[in-house]
Amino acid sequence: MSIEDRAKATAKDIEGKVQEAGGKLTGDREAQIKGKAKQAEAQVRHSVEDAKDKTKRAID
Repeated sequence: MSIEDRAKATAKDIEGKVQEAGGKLTGDREAQIKGKAKQAEAQVRHSVEDAKDKTKRAID
């Protein structure tokens, strides 16, 4: 598990949530979509890290 990679994914998730919320407040549909995309990217990054952890545990 890479703490750095997980931190980056968490930061990306927060960034996406803020962008989505800002888009909702201003009515900017594009910002909302980009925010959701960042959140999805963060989820994928977390899933990759989970898979790495499981693989490492299986090997150890």
